Amino acid sequence: MTDTPTAYRELETRFARYAKLRDAIELLHWDMATMMPDGGAEARAGQLAVLKGLAHDMMTDPALGDFLAAAAEDRTLDPWQQANLVEMRHGWLRSNAVDKRLVEALSDANLRCEMIWREAKAKADYAMVRPALETVLGLVRERAGQMADALKLDAYDALLDGYEPGGRAADIDMVFAELAKFLPGFIDRVLEHQAKKPAPMAIEGPFDLAAQRGLCRRLMQAVGFDFKHGRLDESHHPFCGGVPDDVRLTTRYDENDFMQGIMGVLHETGHALYDQGLPAEWRHQPVGEARGMSVHESQSLMIEMQASRSREFIEYLAPLLRETFNGSGPAWDADNIHAHYIRVERSFIRVDADEVTYPAHVILRYRLERALIAGDMTLAELPAAWNDGMKELLGIVPPNDALGCLQDLHWYAGSWGYFPTYTLGAMTAAQLFRSARAAVPEIPSALGKGDFRPLMGWLRANVHAMGSRHSAREILEKATGRALYAPAFEAHLTERYLA
Repeated sequence: MTDTPTAYRELETRFARYAKLRDAIELLHWDMATMMPDGGAEARAGQLAVLKGLAHDMMTDPALGDFLAAAAEDRTLDPWQQANLVEMRHGWLRSNAVDKRLVEALSDANLRCEMIWREAKAKADYAMVRPALETVLGLVRERAGQMADALKLDAYDALLDGYEPGGRAADIDMVFAELAKFLPGFIDRVLEHQAKKPAPMAIEGPFDLAAQRGLCRRLMQAVGFDFKHGRLDESHHPFCGGVPDDVRLTTRYDENDFMQGIMGVLHETGHALYDQGLPAEWRHQPVGEARGMSVHESQSLMIEMQASRSREFIEYLAPLLRETFNGSGPAWDADNIHAHYIRVERSFIRVDADEVTYPAHVILRYRLERALIAGDMTLAELPAAWNDGMKELLGIVPPNDALGCLQDLHWYAGSWGYFPTYTLGAMTAAQLFRSARAAVPEIPSALGKGDFRPLMGWLRANVHAMGSRHSAREILEKATGRALYAPAFEAHLTERYLA
């Protein structure tokens, strides 16, 4: 019989090794998105398939189950160790639900599909990538079925659980139904309100890309990003990757629009700060990891939407913009810049959408991926269904698939069940920010000076330091006094856009 204290120590050792292997996989993914030449795709697919297979072997070692059973009898574990054991068991259950053949097949199919998607998106040619996506979806359904059986969930919830542990579609349905009822009329009201004011004055470009890069680094430092443990690069699609001690951010710049690049960087910096703020003493243990994607997304939106689009922060930002781009005149005043940053319009691209219309983009993707996983819709029907949903929720129809169902990488790279966490994160951010300001009243005035320390101090204590010791719901309840509450998000939108 395995000694119980020895069992827990052995588990920590094994999970640390597993985490470090995943770290290496993560950095190879970052390289693929930023530095790797297209011709390297075939070799990288093989590398990642082997490494993911090795990681799967580590988590499906029969001895791991014995150690978990023995450690469960250990009465000497402290609360953090107990929470770590719960997370270990959850990860073990998920890994053992899926066979190694499927893990390797999915890795290979996802990478091949992603490389085809890049070309298909550039050509606005969905038919080019559909066969590869059919392969991915078939494997994703197979994986979802295997996990559903093991976790006693339905197929979509089993996928969702990988991004939002404990999350359930039934709960999301209730929240999204309320938002879908609220948003169309609210969007109309905001656009009517906005139309009564003069349109923001144009800020003429071009804006030097090197100057944009320098300003973005300066803003990252103001927010608190540690460049000794991270870097900023460029990619097709902005993302935050790497590992807590080596965070890799990417963005994209447009010489005709500096606003997109700045807010993209601030968004990804919010993700990075969460990773850098996770409890270092629990590094490489499940309990020390980020608590799911809705919390992660709340931290990026906390920085980008709640803080950096606030009127106070724009007062700090406006002089920096004038200095960086040699701007002068009323178009460069804080009032005009703020009007640009809270401008609302119906648009086709999710990542460029404003705060008001963004949830409609997410609700559409959530509905579609649930239908595709359930087999209620085929991939041949996806473009038309996408366009119909855009018309219903936003009143516009994409003119081509590059502006429609090809715009996001997620499905083509195998990330199914991810999309709802974006809007869950936006709602969480609004609720957290309201509580942060109540607890630390100087937060708005500090943001007006480019000082994020009061806000970050509150977030470090109430979110980042928690790691995965508690569920997303428990973290929110401890920080704000209640579970996720849609009216808090609706109130934030009303205050900002109808004031």
